Amino acid sequence: MKRILIIEDDLAILRGLQVNLEYESYEIITATDGEKGYDLIKSQKPDLIILDLMLPKMNGYEVCRKIRGDGNHTPILMLTARGEEIDRVLGLDLGADDYVTKPFSMLELSARIRAIFRRIHQARTGDLPDELTFADVTIDFKRFEAKKAGEVLNFSRKEFGVIQFLAARAGEVVSRDELLDEVWGFDHYPTTRTVDNHIASLRAKIEEDQANPRYLITVYGSGYKLVLDT
Repeated sequence: MKRILIIEDDLAILRGLQVNLEYESYEIITATDGEKGYDLIKSQKPDLIILDLMLPKMNGYEVCRKIRGDGNHTPILMLTARGEEIDRVLGLDLGADDYVTKPFSMLELSARIRAIFRRIHQARTGDLPDELTFADVTIDFKRFEAKKAGEVLNFSRKEFGVIQFLAARAGEVVSRDELLDEVWGFDHYPTTRTVDNHIASLRAKIEEDQANPRYLITVYGSGYKLVLDT
């Protein structure tokens, strides 16, 4: 049984989510503020976190930042009452896996939860590589561990996803839209900037010269490719 942690301070929404998701056979644990939610993440080890942005004591952005900073890659589905694109992009760039804007339907939220679990399962059982080694970089996608010259690299879950998908298509050009569809799982997304941000972050960690990358190559007007035979 999958365990889901809901961190939401609106008790009506919290109760509605709990009842509906328990009906779908998920185990549910709850918190009504960011600090308690963060503690439960560490102690209860949920399979997925539903995280409201506007929380007392510690907001959703900070909760997300802290757990990703801990190296915890538990998938996060953010809830927000805001409609501005920048809020959604910031949450995703901090490491959230998806978002739903209030008010939302339970059908949509349940579908997004299933999609997140499906992507995780496909990543574990599909054609994506389990490991990647090139130059002095080693990446273990099953353990979410990466090192360069023996030093640990702090990859976000999405950075692991981006380079794993590029590794599966090594030498081929992959468009930003493909990366968004396969790594983030969106059919429509407001901007491709988040892909560029993740590529820039990966280059900062694995390339010797970010201005002249050898491995993560930009193909202008098309996308990116991972070149391993250099």
